[in-house]
Amino acid sequence: MPTYEAVVNGRPRKIELTRTSPDSFTAKVDGKLRQIKLQKGGIASEEASVIEIDGKTYKVELPKTERGKKIPVKVEEAKFEVEVQTANRGQALTSFEPTVQLASKKTGTNRKAAVEGAITAPMTGKIVKVKVNKGDQIKAGQVLCVIEAMKMENEISAPRAGTVLEVNVADGTPVNEGETLFVIG
Repeated sequence: MPTYEAVVNGRPRKIELTRTSPDSFTAKVDGKLRQIKLQKGGIASEEASVIEIDGKTYKVELPKTERGKKIPVKVEEAKFEVEVQTANRGQALTSFEPTVQLASKKTGTNRKAAVEGAITAPMTGKIVKVKVNKGDQIKAGQVLCVIEAMKMENEISAPRAGTVLEVNVADGTPVNEGETLFVIG
């Protein structure tokens, strides 16, 4: 089952595709299963394609583009910009958008305990590059740091705008999954 890392309008998505027939696929998008059937045209053709997703029909315009370029996609009247990276093309850069943890009602001073605005490591790895400093104003989606895990570089992005209140890592620092990297407020 091919797995793709895609960025749609700046938001990272994980997509797994399985062909179920010549014109049908099962797609798992960020963990949600979707049934896709091609009804008219090819995936990328000069004229619009008609596809069915979970029983609902959509008109899709997907022009032919060069590999590695951003793809302008039009679904009905909505326009999207998509960048696709495949796992089988060597080292890929993957983006993660962690969720901000809410303050925990538990007491204690455990550093791994949930702190309001904490950005935690989604995996165990090593910090390759910290891209923000304490006091920086950041935007939603801005890259905070890059973690290397299993020979893959993964961008850690801010889930919302704010101010960097704490930076708990530095270049070359090893981190464990769930460890607090930054606190934003």
